[in-house]
Amino acid sequence: MTEHFGILSLIPTAIVLIIAIITRRTIAAVICGVIAAFILIDGINFLPSISTAVLNVMQAEDTGWVLLVCGLYGSFIALLVRAGGAQAFGNMVTKRVTTKQGSLLWTWLLGLVIFLDDYLNSLTVSSSMKKVTDSHKTSREMLSYVVDSTAAPICLIIPISTWAVYFASLLESNGVAADGEGINIFIQSIPYMFYPFVAVVMVPLVITGVIPLLGKMKLAEERAERTGQVIPPGSEHIELDDPYEAGTNDSPSISLFFVPILVLIGFTIWFDIDLLIGVIAGILITFLQYWIMGALKPSEMCDSVIAGLKTMLPVLTILISVFTLIEANNALGFTAFVIETVSPLMSAKMLPIVTFITMAFISFTTGSNWGVFGLAIPVVFPLAEALDVNIYLVAGALFSASGFGSQACFYSDSTVLTAQGAGCSSYDHAITQLPYALIAAGISALGFLVIS
Repeated sequence: MTEHFGILSLIPTAIVLIIAIITRRTIAAVICGVIAAFILIDGINFLPSISTAVLNVMQAEDTGWVLLVCGLYGSFIALLVRAGGAQAFGNMVTKRVTTKQGSLLWTWLLGLVIFLDDYLNSLTVSSSMKKVTDSHKTSREMLSYVVDSTAAPICLIIPISTWAVYFASLLESNGVAADGEGINIFIQSIPYMFYPFVAVVMVPLVITGVIPLLGKMKLAEERAERTGQVIPPGSEHIELDDPYEAGTNDSPSISLFFVPILVLIGFTIWFDIDLLIGVIAGILITFLQYWIMGALKPSEMCDSVIAGLKTMLPVLTILISVFTLIEANNALGFTAFVIETVSPLMSAKMLPIVTFITMAFISFTTGSNWGVFGLAIPVVFPLAEALDVNIYLVAGALFSASGFGSQACFYSDSTVLTAQGAGCSSYDHAITQLPYALIAAGISALGFLVIS
């Protein structure tokens, strides 16, 4: 087992959560956690360690890929808004929606369709639907919950996604599956991915009132309906389309929305679920389409691309901070300590539920929805084999935990991107949806216990 700092390794993550809740400032909380972690590791010489960690994060290929994808998605959506594509989609939906419930159900259905990646899902759905839900006095917190509950979960349920590709490669690299067979194990584990199924099904139940509004979500909805203030106080500046105005055409063509979206999805699939190639191709062909149709001048399109990048700067800052926190937690041995602590509980009956709860806790507290599972797989799957536990059930527990962490963590990439797209602070989004994520997690844990 990897060396760790014992119970002290929990301190930085606890600091992040406490400061985030008290101050409601996600970036400041994460930075404080990073500083605390390196003080534990290096004492008064922590500054060089932080500098090295940040440099390592910035030089990592994965970091560069994520930052480019997120930034270019901002540019892509900026083009849709500036040319009137998002307005055209909103007009189409508005003609078919007459109620608040209907607008949210449309949001949910759109989220089910865009299953390639949670980044694409979070930004596209929230940005496209917020004007529609605003017209029915729906809080941005509720919009964010509906979007986030279908973003990562649907990417786990539908195996044509970046999540499926990543976890399949992880299974192969750790010897759980032979080369080329990782996707088969992933697919066979889908029936055991209880959390994403429960999370997705809960959404229409919350929308229709079968599951009541809870906690701060209830307060947010009361605020929106009573005062018409759909944006939570303090989040007025978080609007993905602030730096540019939509086109002046009152009836823009719906092709301004659907052609770019279909091109982006098509090229992403064509290039083996590569989001970066997909969004670059999407932007280039959108340029060509808008120029031919006269929707935007070349200068306006270039301005929109830059404006879109600017709107994503807060998101990129949070992501770099979180990646640095992950580096710090790795140095502290946070994941190794938690796994080692719960290992004595790993009986054949308890393995799936303990795996789910443990990894859900780690994913929620670290903000790492993918990385920590590279450490867990070499421990969990040999235990499953030794205890003669269904490996697909264990895989389902692991992937379910990842889905929970992505949705519930206050500073995960999915949480931050969904909040940004909806025009809501990541704290307000996270705190209002947390009760529903915990309910889904509780039902899922019970499922793993019963089926074991």
